[in-house]
Amino acid sequence: MMSYSKKDEDGDSAIFKVDRTSVFQEARLFNTSPISPRKCRLLLTKMTYLLYSGERFPVAEATSLFFGITKLFQHKDASLRQMVYLVIKELASTAEDVIMVTSSIMKDTAVGSDVVYKANAIRALCRIIDGQNVQAIERLIKTAIVDKTPSVSSAALVSAYHLHPLAKDVVRRWANETQEAVQATKSFGSSIMSGFGGSSSATSGTGMSQYHAIGLLYKMREHDRMALVKMVQQFGQAGVVKNAAGVVLLVRLAAKLAEEDPNLRKPMWTLLDGWLRHKAEMVNFEAAKAICNLSNVTDQEVAPAIHVLQLFLTSPRNVSKFTAIRILHSFASIRPVAVNPCNMDIENLIGNPNRSIATFAITTLLKTGNEASVDRLMKQISGFMADITDEFKITIVEAIRTLCLKFPQKQAGMLTFLSGVLRDEGGYEFKKSVVESMFDLIKFVSESREEALAHLCEFIEDCEFTKLAVRILHLLGTEGPKTSQPTKFIRYIYNRVVLENAIVRAAAVTALAKFGAGECGIKHPDVKKSVVVLLTRCLDDPDDEVRDRAALNLKLIKYEDETIAERFVKNESTFSLPVFEHQLIMYVTGDPSTFSTPFDISSIPIVTRAEADAQDRNNKLRSSSALPTLKPPTTGPSPSSAPGIASVSDHATTSAAAQTQKYAVQLATVPELKPYGALLKSSKEVPLTESEQEYVVTAVKHIFKNHLVLQFNIKNTLPEVLLENVTVLCQPSLPEGEEEDAGEPRLEEEFIIPALALKATDEAPGIVYVAFRRSEASEPEDPEVEASDFGYALATFSNTLKFTTKEIDPTTSEPEDMGYEDEYSVEDLELQISDYLVPSFASSFQNLWEQIGAAGEEATDTYKLSAVKGIQEACETIPAQLGLQPLEGSDLVVAQNAATHVLKLFGKTIGGGRVVATVKMAYSTKSGMVVKITCRSEEEGVATRVAGAIA
Repeated sequence: MMSYSKKDEDGDSAIFKVDRTSVFQEARLFNTSPISPRKCRLLLTKMTYLLYSGERFPVAEATSLFFGITKLFQHKDASLRQMVYLVIKELASTAEDVIMVTSSIMKDTAVGSDVVYKANAIRALCRIIDGQNVQAIERLIKTAIVDKTPSVSSAALVSAYHLHPLAKDVVRRWANETQEAVQATKSFGSSIMSGFGGSSSATSGTGMSQYHAIGLLYKMREHDRMALVKMVQQFGQAGVVKNAAGVVLLVRLAAKLAEEDPNLRKPMWTLLDGWLRHKAEMVNFEAAKAICNLSNVTDQEVAPAIHVLQLFLTSPRNVSKFTAIRILHSFASIRPVAVNPCNMDIENLIGNPNRSIATFAITTLLKTGNEASVDRLMKQISGFMADITDEFKITIVEAIRTLCLKFPQKQAGMLTFLSGVLRDEGGYEFKKSVVESMFDLIKFVSESREEALAHLCEFIEDCEFTKLAVRILHLLGTEGPKTSQPTKFIRYIYNRVVLENAIVRAAAVTALAKFGAGECGIKHPDVKKSVVVLLTRCLDDPDDEVRDRAALNLKLIKYEDETIAERFVKNESTFSLPVFEHQLIMYVTGDPSTFSTPFDISSIPIVTRAEADAQDRNNKLRSSSALPTLKPPTTGPSPSSAPGIASVSDHATTSAAAQTQKYAVQLATVPELKPYGALLKSSKEVPLTESEQEYVVTAVKHIFKNHLVLQFNIKNTLPEVLLENVTVLCQPSLPEGEEEDAGEPRLEEEFIIPALALKATDEAPGIVYVAFRRSEASEPEDPEVEASDFGYALATFSNTLKFTTKEIDPTTSEPEDMGYEDEYSVEDLELQISDYLVPSFASSFQNLWEQIGAAGEEATDTYKLSAVKGIQEACETIPAQLGLQPLEGSDLVVAQNAATHVLKLFGKTIGGGRVVATVKMAYSTKSGMVVKITCRSEEEGVATRVAGAIA
């Protein structure tokens, strides 16, 4: 009798000690007569092990093995034949002339259904067939799809799935058979039950062939939204699909459709809600997860999913508890208030023996709890930190990191916790997460700076990770000189010069230099003198990098002009890294001819350290708390579809400087626009049509000193017509509610640059430029007058496409000679005050408010926003409407049940005038959102227009 003990498993390990050369030499076994099935199966098993472990045979060896193995077709041993198909299926991608064995394999696919290797033969056949010969096996596959044997049906469906990229048109003809496989009444489960005398009807439709069939139908219809909707609604009815994996696939399709089309959200949500009560737990969890992941999900929509997950928290099965708390943990990052009803059940899981469940429970409570519960939860965390793995320790530390930013007044307890776990045992990733959390406390909670720096100094005394030591030394050099007693940090830094490796010593030298340069050196001459002495000692270091850094910094510190040393050593400015990354990607992935010119680093905007830290704080709050952000409209092509424009990260996209620079490169290639001078600002793309219409149009507003240029991106989606000489007729008019004033600026059209031809096959849309001059009733003659002296013209443009339509001959794909003139109206485009404002950063909002208020104008207005459903949503929409930059993190509402909030905004006009605003908000479920905006500006008339710009 075969034994499965641990001893036998370890003892019979010879099969794993194989190499490719020995296996290839043993392949002579396939030529012996008579064939030994047992020895051949063992050799084929070795080959399978090599192939699945990543080993690849050279082409010649693979071909020889492939055709050597095919000689085993003459043997009738079923298990040997299964191994043959398994191996030749893997060798087919490497060997040559594999198509020659097609006829031999097809014989096995045509035999009776009682042969166990028929499914293996079908899978191997579809691996060796090419796209041109798929029609030859079409009838065979169609028959196998509806075969009563579940393994054969699944093999045919999976094979068709893999053949779809090679022969889409052929595979699509198998749709009827595939749909029949979904609705088949026979299954593997029913066959087994009937074999034991069970009822086949009770378990019919539970086979995996339903899952495979639904997956294949999706591949066939993935570009036909209406067909997908019909499929989900048809198979989503109770009892149609009984296989749980198949229902899970339908859940994911329904969620995808609800996300892509707002009109389908309600019917798809109804289906998802029904699946919450499915008899299979995996379907319940998938439906709950899908509902929680819907964008801008309402409390009413998510309530059933939260209720189901709450029930699973009390399940006797640990796997159910773990899955439920994990989904709630993710959703609590987005909507902590919605998870609050589950807090009592979640608290009961803190003491769960399964530490994975307990970890997710405590981190979920940290996200949903309020400031008062932080201390109690921190004590509970400390109790089981030593019993969990580094992975879950990191999860807890990340939750603490978020709390550091949300509740800065609790920094003392959090810092004590972080310093304690920093001394515990752990790997690099765990230590890194703790150090990063302490970095955030130092940068964003000034009260904790000196104590946190002291803890980090103690940590690098015995730090085994070079990367962490270098990062901490860099932070000590940046923050240490700002403390009241900088000398206490110098000792720790110099110890690293004496005791550590060359990399750490070099970082320590740079950190030391920052204590002797700039304000610290001026305020503390004795500190500067000590730093000079220590750096002089480093000139004898055995490593050249350390010596060079010491010599350079000594030269800078002793330089007569102290401002140069401060600027170089402290390095308070840096490049905008998201824009830098985007420009580099564009340079590397663009036209190879661009490599003839060097990369222009001057086009990258410079930001201050304070601005970078403020943006970093906002990004970390968003990434850690996953605060909801409003999604852009789904209509129209994305900005990346326009020529010369590529999608970038969210940070760069929302940056006005990045937006303007992207288009400046494109507009520089248009000769007619060169006399307009530098581009001052470009707006984001505004959709003017629905994405499903025959002509998809988006617009971008480009602001120059004295001119406005409207860029229309036009996509022709009709393959049977060609559009020639495409222009846009723009008629500006005053915005609704405004009266014409003789002193107001006006817009005069100068020229139109048409798109010559637009085909549906064009990858990039055609571009039409319409240029206007911004002029006053009486323009000054001085050409040096700034743009602000011309005012800021506001207008609403009615837009009509005008073009010549020519039909395309389907046989020749050439357009006809004669065409006809046609027009196509699109949505209006508004030119708003926000188009003249550039979001800008400032370190102190209060100073700006007082400065501008002393010499500028002030305007106030009050609104009731019925469409806004919360304070966080208002903090997202209002800055975008006004074109201003939120300051001091005021766009992030960290209090869960906040009823009031103040949004602080700042920006500059394209003429350089500063604009500052406060938006006071009050929200309640009964009265809705009420906001009061108070705006101050240095330029006359701007504050009034900004205050009246909230829609």
